[in-house]
Amino acid sequence: MDESSGDRGLGRPGAAPALETSLTLDGDGSRIAQARHLAAAFLTKVKAECGTPVAADTVQIVQLIVSELVTNARKYAPGPALLRLRTTGPVLRVELWDSNPVLPAAEAPDPSRIRRHGLEIVAALARAITVEQTSVGKRITADVTLATA
Repeated sequence: MDESSGDRGLGRPGAAPALETSLTLDGDGSRIAQARHLAAAFLTKVKAECGTPVAADTVQIVQLIVSELVTNARKYAPGPALLRLRTTGPVLRVELWDSNPVLPAAEAPDPSRIRRHGLEIVAALARAITVEQTSVGKRITADVTLATA
């Protein structure tokens, strides 16, 4: 497990500095709580250092998105995964890379289905979601608006 954070300013005059943090997750599946805590701490830092307003429920929403993405990576992808959180203006981008090249697909809502709701939950909570193959697996990206007008 490896955690890093930093200021990745985009160099635009007057723009809030872009912040990012990441967490490398090993294959044992024991880091879901740590990923959730990282997300909460990162949003606190964004609010304090950038002055970006963060809606009251946004922290819980982001923690749920992180939890679903990390859980799915642990369940379906062997080996390590990488979680990255970064701000882009008023948007938080949650990215998760894993080693499974199979792209997940959200299933039609079915109240009788017991499992496989993770991507459905992420899609409902995020402003946008993308799933793409990479040279070593896949990347899932979920964008969340930090504050509502």
